[in-house]
Amino acid sequence: AKFNSEFWQYFPLDSIKAQDQTKFKVLYNNENIYVLIESDFGDENYVVSSLKRDWSSRDNDSMTLVLDTFNDATNAFLFGISAEGIRREGLISNGGNRTGGSRGGDFTFSWDVKWEGEITKNKNMLVAEIKIPLESLRYDEKSNKWRINIYKTDVGKNIRSTWSRIPRNLSIAGLAFMGNLYFEKPLGKSKSPFFLIPFLSGNQGKNFEEKKTFSLFDMGGDAKLSIGSGLILDLTLNPDFSQVEVDDQIINLDRFEVRLPEKRQFFLQNNDLFSSFGSSYNAQPFFSRRIGVAKDLDGNTIQNRIIAGARLSGKLNKNLRIGLINMVTDSDPENKISSNNNTVIAFQQKLFSRSFIGGFLVNRKKIGEEQFVNDQEDYNRVVGMDYNLLSKDNKWVGKAWLHKSFESNNYENNFSNGFRLTYNSRKNSFRVFTGQKSERFSSDLGFIQRTGVKSYFMNYGHRLWIDSKKIRSIELSQQLYFVNKPDLSNLVTDRNYETRGEISFTNQSRFQLTYNRRYTFLLDSFDPVGGKNSVPLPSNTGFYYNDFELRFTSNYSKNFYFNFESTIGQFYTGNRVSFDTEFTYRIQPRFNSSVKIRYDDIFFPSIYTYGKLFLLGPKFEYTFNKKLFWNTFIQYVSKSEVLGINSRLQWRFAPLSDLYLVYNDNYFTYDNLVPRIRSLTFKLTYWLNI
Repeated sequence: AKFNSEFWQYFPLDSIKAQDQTKFKVLYNNENIYVLIESDFGDENYVVSSLKRDWSSRDNDSMTLVLDTFNDATNAFLFGISAEGIRREGLISNGGNRTGGSRGGDFTFSWDVKWEGEITKNKNMLVAEIKIPLESLRYDEKSNKWRINIYKTDVGKNIRSTWSRIPRNLSIAGLAFMGNLYFEKPLGKSKSPFFLIPFLSGNQGKNFEEKKTFSLFDMGGDAKLSIGSGLILDLTLNPDFSQVEVDDQIINLDRFEVRLPEKRQFFLQNNDLFSSFGSSYNAQPFFSRRIGVAKDLDGNTIQNRIIAGARLSGKLNKNLRIGLINMVTDSDPENKISSNNNTVIAFQQKLFSRSFIGGFLVNRKKIGEEQFVNDQEDYNRVVGMDYNLLSKDNKWVGKAWLHKSFESNNYENNFSNGFRLTYNSRKNSFRVFTGQKSERFSSDLGFIQRTGVKSYFMNYGHRLWIDSKKIRSIELSQQLYFVNKPDLSNLVTDRNYETRGEISFTNQSRFQLTYNRRYTFLLDSFDPVGGKNSVPLPSNTGFYYNDFELRFTSNYSKNFYFNFESTIGQFYTGNRVSFDTEFTYRIQPRFNSSVKIRYDDIFFPSIYTYGKLFLLGPKFEYTFNKKLFWNTFIQYVSKSEVLGINSRLQWRFAPLSDLYLVYNDNYFTYDNLVPRIRSLTFKLTYWLNI
């Protein structure tokens, strides 16, 4: 095989060939894909922030391979290797257009699969050798072509380059622009191994509030079975997700629930097939984090045990994807929670070059003899169709959907629909959105912020590409957002006029200034501060208020960098001064630390509650070597008056097989430090190929 070369620079410029070139070649046999990458870095001052798997590409000198194995420019596999030979793997969905944020974006790096990769340092060159078993991939067994791209990150020089030339206004791992990888003949069916992943876990702890100790020993496991080269069957029995990272605590000054991303391994592969319907912002009919989570009698989020589950997903052919989830959750008599059967059926049919149409059924139904009268109906069902637009050059991205829910005694006024369209060219971007959720629309397994509303959103942005030594681009944008209540004579409940300016620098730092002119009409009383003697803002009242937002992200290629965000201005009837910052410091490649600080000073005149809210969240991570990792996460939130400590030691003793030791400690802080719950947990998982 010959080397492929001629890499293009992507950042900071996309109009020139890369100064330090990369070349690669691909070989294959009946069992594996082999990729050899040779990349010139110009010096040997390599940046590697961590020895832990699934690192961030922005913090590590690295090479990354992207494989679109069904040639659909919509879904792909990602494999990366850093300058120290540390690996990461991920899944790309929806064309790879969105890159992160609280909703997770189109990239999932919590997914794991077996493959091999090694790095050799040769003067100023990094040589990567990658071996990926075909059984670890899903692909079109009748095709002799895949789409491929490779991109390189040189952190120290703030330069990124790609084999296939990608416009810099798009994601570096976007799937619209890729090259072709041809095989002499179709690969045919791969082996269909059976992966068995059993676990043992146990914990010992004490509940100081109830003055009692507790202990638990548990066992269960997952299994994976490849069905042909396109489908995968996941099975789980009594799953335990205790190794999943602790969610970040937040201070939420909004009136609505915040959506946090799914991290549990069982739900990840092809997760977009189930979760991409509707709008992830506020009208998502299926959200996998609803399964295995419930509310206690006080409204607090608790774990609801999953008895067993099955999940079939993948491609039937190059244009049709199907998915099926069926999971049974246990009853909880203490909190009056019934056992439920949770089912999702979904399909996606490709249309034109990259677009697709999809349909789904979501069903939650109480089962078993012991059924409790709580806030859940006997059943909740949602059906719907979506059309997703992805143009060939990725300039046009859009969606339209219509969903309807069904419950006992709820047959009318229960629909959700919406339309979204985005245009993104080199200099201009335009977004428009409208969506409606009727008053009685309901999805127990979805993420639905509020119902009985119609939303409108418009945004126009213009980019000026400066291409100087310091400034990369300046973007100016204007945005309008408002929400009304059709059943209340189109009463406007939310409106915001936003004016924003953003400067992107060639050292990857970023500055943003936003002015907001807001209006909120409270249908219900609202207390953003809380407290024992709180007096909420009154219902059926409208508020006009304006504020400024300032954001700055420093050069994250340095060992010390920070993010800073501030909001200053009016807040309902009062005023608000908020600061949200995170400082990060690393001693590469073993030690990483960060401290997140959030402070809100809210002042309301007259009788309404005012106060100061504070969040502190230090994180520490030390990687002893490529197999042993320790991290500690401390969180304090003044609103809940709780201090939490989570410290975890992870030993990866075999590929994708781990031993975890986790120490949890919680304190109330209203009277010095009062112990709340303390526990020590272990978990052992082992990945078996049968």
